[in-house]
Formats: sequence, C-alpha cells, structure tokens
Amino acid sequence: MASNNSVISGGFPVRIINNRVLIIQVLISVFLGINIFMISTFFRKDVFYTTMRYIFFAVTLLSDCLFLVMTNSLLILSFFGFPIQMWLCFILYVVLSVYTFVTPITLTAMTLERYVAICMPLRHAELCTMRGALQLILIIHSISIVPCTVTLSIFSATVSPTFYSKDRVCSVEIFILSGWQGHVRSAIGQFYFLIMCSVIVFSYVKIMKVAKTASGENKKSTWKGLRTVILHAFQLLLCLVQLWCPFIESAVMEVDFTLFINVRYINYIFFIITPRCLSPLIYGLRDELFFQALKSCAFSCSKTRERSFYIQLCNNTHTK
Repeated sequence: MASNNSVISGGFPVRIINNRVLIIQVLISVFLGINIFMISTFFRKDVFYTTMRYIFFAVTLLSDCLFLVMTNSLLILSFFGFPIQMWLCFILYVVLSVYTFVTPITLTAMTLERYVAICMPLRHAELCTMRGALQLILIIHSISIVPCTVTLSIFSATVSPTFYSKDRVCSVEIFILSGWQGHVRSAIGQFYFLIMCSVIVFSYVKIMKVAKTASGENKKSTWKGLRTVILHAFQLLLCLVQLWCPFIESAVMEVDFTLFINVRYINYIFFIITPRCLSPLIYGLRDELFFQALKSCAFSCSKTRERSFYIQLCNNTHTK
C-alpha cells in the first residue's frame, strides 16, 4: 500500500502535489471568474470601450486571463510529468514570454495616461483617444515580443532542427542552455523594468507637485490619481521580483531539492499570480464609474437568474 510519502515521476510527494494543485486551481478559478465578470462589464457601456484608460484596463484583464490559464496548464503538465512536442512548447513559451511583459508595460501606459489627465488636462482629450489607445496596444505588443525574440534567436542558433520533434516536459529552463543565456534574458527584463520604474517615478513626482497646488475637487481627483500610481508601482515591483525568481530557485535547488519545490510554489503564488490579480482592485473597484457598472451588472444578472427560476418553476407546476 502506498503511504503519504510515496512519489510519482520527478520525485514529488503525491499528497503534497494534490494539495498544492487544488489550492492553485481554486485561486486561479476565483481570479479568472472576477476578471471575466469585469471584462463582460467593460463591453456593456460605450464609455468604457471608447476611453483610453478603460481600454488599457481591459487589455490587462485579457492579458492576465491568458497568462494565468497558460501558466496553470504548464504547471499541471510539469507536476505530472506529461511530455509534449517541443514545437508546441516553443509556441507556448513565445506567448507566455510576450504576455509576461504586456501587463507591466500596459500599466506603465496607464500611469502615463493619469499623468496627462492630471498634469496636462487641456491636452488629455487630444492625446488620449480611442485610436491612440489601439495604436499604443500594438506598440506595447511589439515591445513585449523583443525579449523572447532575442532569447529564442540565441536558442535556435544552437540546437538542431530535430530538437523540435522531441517529446519533453515543457518548462522555461529548456530554452536556456547555458548560464550566460539566462543572464542575457534577465538583463533585458531588468532593463525594461528600469525604464518602467523611471516612468512611474517621473509621473509620481509630477502628479505630487500638482497635488500640492490643487484645491477642492481637483485636489481630491489628483490625490486619487497619485494613489493609483503608487499601486501601479507596487504591482510592477512584484512583476520585477518574478525576474529574480529563477536565480533564487537555482541557488536553492543546489542546496535542497525539496526546499526548491517549496520556494518555487511560493514564488508562483506571490510573484506570478498575485501581481496579475491586482488590476481588478486598482481599476475595477476603485474607479467609481466602473464600480457602479459592476453593481448594476451584478444586480441585472441576479434579476435575470431569479426571473428564469420563477419561469421554470411555473412551467414545472403547469406541467404537473
């Protein structure tokens, strides 16, 4: 009879894997449910999909949903040692790499939009248009694809074409063949986040100056924008820590493999899942207009379900 300490391929204890997979599935299901509800609310009002900041908000929600679904799928495949062909793993890596950067770069764009709204109010309507938002989304995705292009160009130059027909357990580490490749990837990521952090600090300082001189309603709006910038900075910090996780995990794995599994699990929850679940809090619940739309949507959905229940009940009674 197998005990609690029995193992499956890869040396993971069965009981620990089941508990951890279950916890992650619950967390991701909750966050995906919240995000999908907010995305459906976004499409209910014209003002949301014609306003730059709400368009960017929807982009972060869609990006986070895709990222969470894909990382969770790879996590399950990795836990249970299920191999896939490397060409498919290659595609998954490209998508994950791109959307690792889409959310933080979009957050930076949202910060700049708040800067323009508060510090350059007369030019806000001119600069922050729906067309401008769509153009910026294209630019954001173009910038986000650069890091994985560099990494995979180096990788493709060092492996034979037959590599892509092999079956392996898919993970990021497969595409890092030597230490210097990992350093290049990390350097690019940290350069990106240095630029983004600089933008956040610049916007914070400028908005702070306006906040000190503002009065009345303008002061209230300015301080609210300042708090939004601070929350974006915290979100970006968590995303930055995610880039350091592979180095921490590599060092820990050399010491103790069980500790490595625990550290990687904690990193996944706090630095991969958590940063991508803050967007609904920052914009969805703190924004008064969107919050009212959420309440209205929740109320109408509740009324619809209640009406459907009574119709079904009446039909059943009439049938009997």
